[in-house]
Amino acid sequence: MVKRFGTHPEGDRLQRIKSSPNYRDGSFKNVEKTSVNPDNVSMFTILKKMILRPSSVRPSSELPNVKTDLQKLDPTKPQVVWFGHSSYLLQVKGYSILVDPVFSGNASPFRFFGKAFEGADHFGAEDMPQIDLLILTHDHYDHLDYPTIKKLIPKTRKIATSLGVGAHLETWGVKNDTILEFDWWESAEVDQDVHLTATPSRHFSGRSFKRAQTLWSSFVLDIFDYRIFIGGDSGYDGTFKKIGKNFGAFDLAFLECGQFGKYWPQIHMFPEETVQAAIDLKAKRVVPVHWGKFVLSYHPWNVPVQRFVLAAEKAGLDYLSPRLGEPVDFTAKYRQEPWWLFEKKENYHERQAATLG
Repeated sequence: MVKRFGTHPEGDRLQRIKSSPNYRDGSFKNVEKTSVNPDNVSMFTILKKMILRPSSVRPSSELPNVKTDLQKLDPTKPQVVWFGHSSYLLQVKGYSILVDPVFSGNASPFRFFGKAFEGADHFGAEDMPQIDLLILTHDHYDHLDYPTIKKLIPKTRKIATSLGVGAHLETWGVKNDTILEFDWWESAEVDQDVHLTATPSRHFSGRSFKRAQTLWSSFVLDIFDYRIFIGGDSGYDGTFKKIGKNFGAFDLAFLECGQFGKYWPQIHMFPEETVQAAIDLKAKRVVPVHWGKFVLSYHPWNVPVQRFVLAAEKAGLDYLSPRLGEPVDFTAKYRQEPWWLFEKKENYHERQAATLG
Protein backbone atom coordinates (compact mmCIF):
# COMPACT_ATOMS: atom_id res chain seq x y z
CA MET A 1 0.00 0.00 0.00
CA VAL A 2 2.80 2.45 0.88
CA LYS A 3 4.29 2.23 -2.63
CA ARG A 4 1.02 3.45 -4.14
CA PHE A 5 1.63 6.86 -2.58
CA GLY A 6 4.94 7.30 -4.40
CA THR A 7 7.78 9.37 -3.00
CA HIS A 8 9.02 12.94 -2.89
CA PRO A 9 11.81 14.05 -5.27
CA GLU A 10 15.34 14.14 -3.91
CA GLY A 11 18.94 14.43 -5.08
CA ASP A 12 19.56 15.79 -8.59
CA ARG A 13 15.84 15.77 -9.34
CA LEU A 14 15.12 17.97 -6.32
CA GLN A 15 17.91 20.35 -7.31
CA ARG A 16 16.42 20.69 -10.77
CA ILE A 17 13.04 21.45 -9.20
CA LYS A 18 14.51 24.13 -6.97
CA SER A 19 16.11 25.73 -10.03
CA SER A 20 12.78 25.94 -11.86
CA PRO A 21 11.30 29.43 -12.36
CA ASN A 22 7.93 27.87 -11.50
CA TYR A 23 9.07 26.71 -8.04
CA ARG A 24 9.01 29.36 -5.32
CA ASP A 25 8.82 29.31 -1.52
CA GLY A 26 8.91 25.55 -1.31
CA SER A 27 6.29 24.60 -3.92
CA PHE A 28 5.33 24.92 -7.57
CA LYS A 29 3.06 27.85 -8.47
CA ASN A 30 0.49 28.41 -11.19
CA VAL A 31 0.97 31.15 -13.79
CA GLU A 32 -2.04 33.04 -12.40
CA LYS A 33 -2.87 33.25 -8.72
CA THR A 34 -4.87 30.14 -7.93
CA SER A 35 -6.64 28.67 -4.94
CA VAL A 36 -8.02 25.16 -4.58
CA ASN A 37 -10.89 26.74 -2.60
CA PRO A 38 -10.90 30.46 -3.46
CA ASP A 39 -13.91 31.42 -1.33
CA ASN A 40 -12.56 29.55 1.71
CA VAL A 41 -15.73 27.50 2.04
CA SER A 42 -15.46 25.25 5.09
CA MET A 43 -14.43 21.64 4.60
CA PHE A 44 -17.60 20.66 6.46
CA THR A 45 -19.74 22.38 3.83
CA ILE A 46 -17.90 20.67 0.98
CA LEU A 47 -18.04 17.26 2.64
CA LYS A 48 -21.77 17.68 3.28
CA LYS A 49 -22.30 18.55 -0.38
CA MET A 50 -20.32 15.47 -1.45
CA ILE A 51 -22.05 13.11 0.99
CA LEU A 52 -25.52 14.29 -0.05
CA ARG A 53 -24.86 13.88 -3.77
CA PRO A 54 -27.83 12.74 -5.88
CA SER A 55 -27.91 9.17 -7.20
CA SER A 56 -27.42 10.57 -10.71
CA VAL A 57 -23.71 11.09 -10.04
CA ARG A 58 -23.41 7.49 -11.26
CA PRO A 59 -25.13 5.98 -14.31
CA SER A 60 -28.05 3.70 -13.50
CA SER A 61 -26.66 0.84 -15.62
CA GLU A 62 -23.64 -0.17 -17.67
CA LEU A 63 -22.23 2.52 -19.94
CA PRO A 64 -22.32 1.87 -23.68
CA ASN A 65 -18.87 0.62 -24.64
CA VAL A 66 -16.92 -1.20 -27.33
CA LYS A 67 -14.30 -3.85 -26.49
CA THR A 68 -11.83 -3.17 -29.28
CA ASP A 69 -8.83 -5.36 -30.01
CA LEU A 70 -6.20 -2.65 -29.61
CA GLN A 71 -3.52 -4.88 -31.06
CA LYS A 72 -5.29 -4.69 -34.44
CA LEU A 73 -5.87 -0.96 -34.91
CA ASP A 74 -5.46 0.10 -38.52
CA PRO A 75 -2.00 1.75 -38.72
CA THR A 76 -2.99 3.64 -41.87
CA LYS A 77 -5.54 5.71 -39.94
CA PRO A 78 -4.77 8.30 -37.20
CA GLN A 79 -6.95 7.03 -34.37
CA VAL A 80 -8.01 7.76 -30.82
CA VAL A 81 -9.57 5.37 -28.34
CA TRP A 82 -11.00 6.90 -25.15
CA PHE A 83 -11.28 4.72 -22.03
CA GLY A 84 -13.21 7.20 -19.86
CA HIS A 85 -12.02 10.06 -17.67
CA SER A 86 -8.61 11.25 -18.97
CA SER A 87 -7.25 7.93 -20.25
CA TYR A 88 -6.90 7.50 -24.00
CA LEU A 89 -4.76 5.88 -26.68
CA LEU A 90 -3.53 7.69 -29.77
CA GLN A 91 -2.07 5.85 -32.73
CA VAL A 92 -0.58 7.65 -35.73
CA LYS A 93 1.25 5.72 -38.46
CA GLY A 94 1.61 2.81 -36.07
CA TYR A 95 3.17 4.98 -33.31
CA SER A 96 1.25 4.45 -30.05
CA ILE A 97 0.81 7.07 -27.33
CA LEU A 98 -1.06 6.34 -24.11
CA VAL A 99 -2.16 9.22 -21.86
CA ASP A 100 -2.89 9.08 -18.11
CA PRO A 101 -4.00 5.43 -17.96
CA VAL A 102 -5.99 4.38 -14.89
CA PHE A 103 -7.03 0.75 -15.28
CA SER A 104 -7.07 -0.49 -11.67
CA GLY A 105 -10.78 0.27 -11.26
CA ASN A 106 -10.28 3.10 -8.74
CA ALA A 107 -9.23 6.74 -8.85
CA SER A 108 -7.76 6.33 -5.39
CA PRO A 109 -5.29 4.19 -3.43
CA PHE A 110 -8.28 2.78 -1.54
CA ARG A 111 -10.74 0.25 -2.96
CA PHE A 112 -13.74 1.86 -1.25
CA PHE A 113 -13.30 5.26 -2.94
CA GLY A 114 -13.36 6.38 -6.56
CA LYS A 115 -14.73 3.16 -8.06
CA ALA A 116 -15.10 3.15 -11.85
CA PHE A 117 -18.54 3.10 -13.46
CA GLU A 118 -19.83 -0.21 -14.75
CA GLY A 119 -18.78 -0.44 -18.38
CA ALA A 120 -15.85 1.94 -17.88
CA ASP A 121 -13.49 -0.73 -16.59
CA HIS A 122 -13.38 -3.24 -19.44
CA PHE A 123 -9.81 -2.39 -20.48
CA GLY A 124 -6.65 -3.15 -18.58
CA ALA A 125 -2.91 -2.79 -19.12
CA GLU A 126 -2.88 -6.25 -20.69
CA ASP A 127 -5.16 -4.97 -23.48
CA MET A 128 -2.77 -2.22 -24.52
CA PRO A 129 -0.50 -2.60 -27.55
CA GLN A 130 3.21 -1.88 -27.25
CA ILE A 131 3.43 1.76 -26.10
CA ASP A 132 6.00 3.99 -27.78
CA LEU A 133 5.28 6.95 -25.50
CA LEU A 134 3.38 7.10 -22.22
CA ILE A 135 2.37 10.66 -21.25
CA LEU A 136 1.56 11.38 -17.60
CA THR A 137 0.31 14.92 -17.04
CA HIS A 138 0.55 14.98 -13.23
CA ASP A 139 0.59 12.74 -10.17
CA HIS A 140 -3.02 12.76 -8.91
CA TYR A 141 -4.48 9.28 -8.46
CA ASP A 142 -7.04 9.68 -11.25
CA HIS A 143 -4.15 10.26 -13.69
CA LEU A 144 -1.21 8.33 -12.25
CA ASP A 145 -2.18 4.82 -11.18
CA TYR A 146 0.42 2.64 -9.49
CA PRO A 147 -1.03 -0.79 -10.40
CA THR A 148 -1.44 0.27 -14.03
CA ILE A 149 2.10 1.66 -14.31
CA LYS A 150 3.58 -1.52 -12.83
CA LYS A 151 1.83 -3.62 -15.47
CA LEU A 152 2.72 -1.26 -18.32
CA ILE A 153 6.47 -1.07 -17.61
CA PRO A 154 7.41 -4.11 -19.76
CA LYS A 155 5.55 -2.80 -22.82
CA THR A 156 6.46 0.92 -22.62
CA ARG A 157 9.48 2.40 -24.45
CA LYS A 158 9.47 5.96 -23.07
CA ILE A 159 7.59 8.00 -20.49
CA ALA A 160 7.10 11.77 -20.66
CA THR A 161 5.85 13.56 -17.59
CA SER A 162 6.00 16.73 -15.51
CA LEU A 163 9.02 17.74 -13.47
CA GLY A 164 9.37 15.67 -10.30
CA VAL A 165 6.89 12.90 -11.20
CA GLY A 166 9.82 10.67 -12.18
CA ALA A 167 10.50 10.14 -8.47
CA HIS A 168 7.30 8.08 -8.19
CA LEU A 169 8.11 6.17 -11.35
CA GLU A 170 11.63 5.22 -10.29
CA THR A 171 10.33 4.01 -6.93
CA TRP A 172 7.92 1.77 -8.84
CA GLY A 173 10.65 0.20 -10.97
CA VAL A 174 10.77 2.39 -14.08
CA LYS A 175 14.32 2.83 -15.41
CA ASN A 176 15.43 6.44 -15.16
CA ASP A 177 16.83 6.50 -18.71
CA THR A 178 13.31 5.91 -20.09
CA ILE A 179 11.82 8.92 -18.25
CA LEU A 180 11.64 12.41 -19.75
CA GLU A 181 10.65 15.08 -17.22
CA PHE A 182 9.57 18.50 -18.45
CA ASP A 183 9.34 21.93 -16.91
CA TRP A 184 6.88 24.31 -18.56
CA TRP A 185 7.90 25.43 -22.05
CA GLU A 186 10.63 22.79 -22.30
CA SER A 187 10.69 20.74 -25.51
CA ALA A 188 12.23 17.51 -26.69
CA GLU A 189 12.42 15.42 -29.84
CA VAL A 190 11.05 12.21 -28.35
CA ASP A 191 11.43 10.17 -31.54
CA GLN A 192 11.81 10.91 -35.21
CA ASP A 193 8.80 13.05 -36.23
CA VAL A 194 7.52 13.07 -32.61
CA HIS A 195 8.11 16.32 -30.72
CA LEU A 196 6.75 17.25 -27.29
CA THR A 197 6.51 20.57 -25.43
CA ALA A 198 5.25 20.94 -21.86
CA THR A 199 2.91 23.87 -21.35
CA PRO A 200 1.31 25.28 -18.19
CA SER A 201 -2.00 24.13 -16.79
CA ARG A 202 -3.87 25.67 -13.86
CA HIS A 203 -4.05 22.96 -11.25
CA PHE A 204 -1.98 21.41 -8.46
CA SER A 205 -0.36 18.08 -7.56
CA GLY A 206 0.20 15.71 -4.68
CA ARG A 207 -0.48 12.15 -3.59
CA SER A 208 -0.43 12.93 0.14
CA PHE A 209 -1.09 15.93 2.35
CA LYS A 210 1.82 17.95 0.95
CA ARG A 211 0.84 19.57 -2.34
CA ALA A 212 2.71 21.04 -5.30
CA GLN A 213 6.02 19.24 -4.85
CA THR A 214 5.82 17.96 -8.42
CA LEU A 215 4.66 19.87 -11.46
CA TRP A 216 1.38 19.54 -13.41
CA SER A 217 1.32 20.17 -17.15
CA SER A 218 -0.45 20.15 -20.45
CA PHE A 219 1.51 19.09 -23.54
CA VAL A 220 1.80 20.12 -27.17
CA LEU A 221 2.38 17.01 -29.25
CA ASP A 222 3.66 17.31 -32.80
CA ILE A 223 3.46 13.87 -34.37
CA PHE A 224 4.14 13.44 -38.07
CA ASP A 225 1.75 15.88 -39.77
CA TYR A 226 -0.49 16.59 -36.76
CA ARG A 227 -0.44 18.99 -33.84
CA ILE A 228 -2.36 17.74 -30.80
CA PHE A 229 -3.03 19.38 -27.44
CA ILE A 230 -2.90 17.04 -24.42
CA GLY A 231 -4.81 19.09 -21.90
CA GLY A 232 -4.37 17.42 -18.51
CA ASP A 233 -6.32 19.00 -15.63
CA SER A 234 -6.74 22.76 -15.65
CA GLY A 235 -8.91 25.62 -14.62
CA TYR A 236 -9.45 28.30 -17.23
CA ASP A 237 -6.96 31.16 -17.54
CA GLY A 238 -5.10 33.23 -20.12
CA THR A 239 -2.57 30.47 -20.79
CA PHE A 240 -4.77 28.82 -23.41
CA LYS A 241 -4.70 31.96 -25.54
CA LYS A 242 -0.91 32.19 -25.15
CA ILE A 243 -0.47 28.58 -26.24
CA GLY A 244 -2.75 29.16 -29.22
CA LYS A 245 -0.73 32.22 -30.18
CA ASN A 246 2.63 30.46 -29.79
CA PHE A 247 1.76 27.23 -31.57
CA GLY A 248 -1.03 28.12 -33.98
CA ALA A 249 -3.96 25.89 -34.85
CA PHE A 250 -4.30 22.42 -33.30
CA ASP A 251 -5.71 19.55 -35.32
CA LEU A 252 -7.07 18.00 -32.13
CA ALA A 253 -7.35 19.05 -28.49
CA PHE A 254 -8.18 16.96 -25.44
CA LEU A 255 -9.70 19.21 -22.80
CA GLU A 256 -11.28 18.45 -19.44
CA CYS A 257 -14.95 19.30 -18.94
CA GLY A 258 -15.97 17.24 -15.89
CA GLN A 259 -15.55 17.09 -12.11
CA PHE A 260 -16.18 20.83 -11.91
CA GLY A 261 -17.72 22.49 -8.87
CA LYS A 262 -18.53 25.94 -7.56
CA TYR A 263 -16.22 25.38 -4.57
CA TRP A 264 -13.13 24.79 -6.76
CA PRO A 265 -13.70 26.94 -9.89
CA GLN A 266 -10.05 27.79 -10.47
CA ILE A 267 -8.63 24.26 -10.79
CA HIS A 268 -11.24 22.61 -13.04
CA MET A 269 -13.07 24.14 -15.98
CA PHE A 270 -16.81 24.35 -16.32
CA PRO A 271 -17.89 22.89 -19.70
CA GLU A 272 -18.55 26.32 -21.19
CA GLU A 273 -14.99 27.31 -20.28
CA THR A 274 -13.75 24.18 -22.03
CA VAL A 275 -15.27 25.50 -25.24
CA GLN A 276 -13.65 28.89 -24.74
CA ALA A 277 -10.29 27.22 -24.07
CA ALA A 278 -10.62 25.35 -27.36
CA ILE A 279 -11.35 28.61 -29.17
CA ASP A 280 -8.31 30.20 -27.52
CA LEU A 281 -6.18 27.27 -28.67
CA LYS A 282 -7.52 27.57 -32.23
CA ALA A 283 -8.45 23.89 -32.03
CA LYS A 284 -10.09 22.45 -35.13
CA ARG A 285 -11.65 19.58 -33.17
CA VAL A 286 -12.03 18.79 -29.47
CA VAL A 287 -12.43 15.64 -27.41
CA PRO A 288 -13.99 16.45 -23.99
CA VAL A 289 -12.44 14.30 -21.27
CA HIS A 290 -12.26 14.00 -17.44
CA TRP A 291 -15.77 12.58 -17.23
CA GLY A 292 -17.53 9.25 -17.82
CA LYS A 293 -15.68 7.01 -15.36
CA PHE A 294 -15.35 8.30 -11.78
CA VAL A 295 -17.36 10.35 -9.28
CA LEU A 296 -15.10 13.18 -8.12
CA SER A 297 -17.70 15.95 -7.85
CA TYR A 298 -21.41 16.31 -7.12
CA HIS A 299 -22.84 16.86 -10.61
CA PRO A 300 -24.75 14.09 -12.47
CA TRP A 301 -22.37 11.87 -14.41
CA ASN A 302 -23.31 13.00 -17.93
CA VAL A 303 -23.99 16.69 -17.35
CA PRO A 304 -20.40 17.68 -18.31
CA VAL A 305 -20.76 16.37 -21.87
CA GLN A 306 -24.32 17.72 -22.21
CA ARG A 307 -23.27 21.23 -21.24
CA PHE A 308 -20.14 20.97 -23.38
CA VAL A 309 -22.13 19.93 -26.45
CA LEU A 310 -24.63 22.77 -26.02
CA ALA A 311 -21.82 25.33 -25.77
CA ALA A 312 -19.75 23.77 -28.58
CA GLU A 313 -22.65 23.71 -31.02
CA LYS A 314 -23.54 27.30 -30.16
CA ALA A 315 -19.94 28.30 -30.87
CA GLY A 316 -19.67 26.23 -34.03
CA LEU A 317 -16.89 24.11 -32.52
CA ASP A 318 -16.27 20.67 -34.00
CA TYR A 319 -15.99 17.87 -31.46
CA LEU A 320 -16.10 14.13 -31.07
CA SER A 321 -17.08 12.14 -28.01
CA PRO A 322 -16.90 8.44 -28.84
CA ARG A 323 -18.19 5.54 -26.79
CA LEU A 324 -15.69 4.09 -24.39
CA GLY A 325 -13.33 1.82 -26.30
CA GLU A 326 -14.56 2.93 -29.74
CA PRO A 327 -11.70 3.60 -32.20
CA VAL A 328 -12.20 6.80 -34.17
CA ASP A 329 -10.23 8.29 -37.05
CA PHE A 330 -9.86 11.81 -35.68
CA THR A 331 -9.27 13.30 -39.14
CA ALA A 332 -12.44 11.88 -40.70
CA LYS A 333 -16.02 13.07 -40.56
CA TYR A 334 -17.65 11.63 -37.46
CA ARG A 335 -21.33 10.97 -36.93
CA GLN A 336 -21.78 11.91 -33.31
CA GLU A 337 -24.51 10.16 -31.38
CA PRO A 338 -25.61 11.25 -27.87
CA TRP A 339 -24.83 7.83 -26.41
CA TRP A 340 -24.64 9.40 -22.94
CA LEU A 341 -28.45 9.67 -23.00
CA PHE A 342 -28.84 5.89 -22.98
CA GLU A 343 -30.64 5.68 -19.64
CA LYS A 344 -34.31 4.81 -19.71
CA LYS A 345 -36.52 7.85 -20.24
CA GLU A 346 -38.68 7.06 -17.21
CA ASN A 347 -35.61 7.44 -14.99
CA TYR A 348 -33.92 10.22 -16.90
CA HIS A 349 -35.87 13.30 -15.85
CA GLU A 350 -36.16 12.10 -12.29
CA ARG A 351 -32.41 11.59 -11.97
CA GLN A 352 -31.38 14.76 -13.79
CA ALA A 353 -33.86 17.39 -12.69
CA ALA A 354 -32.37 20.90 -12.74
CA THR A 355 -28.87 19.71 -13.62
CA LEU A 356 -28.21 21.69 -16.78
CA GLY A 357 -28.52 25.11 -15.18
